[in-house]
Amino acid sequence: MSIESVLDRMNALQAMLDSASGPPAPAAAGTGDAAAFSAALASASAGADSGTDSGASAATFASLASPLGAAASAPAGASGLPAGTPYGAEITAAAQRNGLDPALLAGLIEQESGFDAGARSGAGAQGLTQLMPGTAAGLGVTDPLDPAQAIEGGAKYLKQQLDRFGGDTARALAAYNAGPGAVQRFGGVPPYAETQNYVRAVQANAASFRSSTPTA
Repeated sequence: MSIESVLDRMNALQAMLDSASGPPAPAAAGTGDAAAFSAALASASAGADSGTDSGASAATFASLASPLGAAASAPAGASGLPAGTPYGAEITAAAQRNGLDPALLAGLIEQESGFDAGARSGAGAQGLTQLMPGTAAGLGVTDPLDPAQAIEGGAKYLKQQLDRFGGDTARALAAYNAGPGAVQRFGGVPPYAETQNYVRAVQANAASFRSSTPTA
């Protein structure tokens, strides 16, 4: 059988199958459909030519048809941060759930704990986002040392400060560090060296994450 005849038969069989089966089956069932089509082609070819030609035709079509049934899905847990960012996918997901810039949340975590999930401060703050026990409890965080809970709790708390201060990032970060009362009392970033350095450092970290993230 000539290659032209094989291709004509393949096209005819494909048209028959398409008209009989209706809409395409889900990706998971694609492999079975390809196998059935290959068998049909082998049978049809065997009736018109020698076994070697029909076998080659079926094998050729099987190799062409099998990729059509393969499922193609995006990797789970994609991160909007530069490759290699610790907890990048978790930070991105928490930021998106809470309407935050992932780079800002990552910059805060870098400054708070250096991405050390077991970090503890002398004042009693714990975890990646250095939540105080009372703050953690109010945010529904039962274990501040659990990375997922710490990231979600820190994202919620940062979002609360942004909402409180009209989206002003500097004031929100100052509130995260020194408390919202201090920001309200001074009408802006308090004149504490630690807090002022904290605000600058987090914003610089965030800018670094943004500049290192490849654009789509």
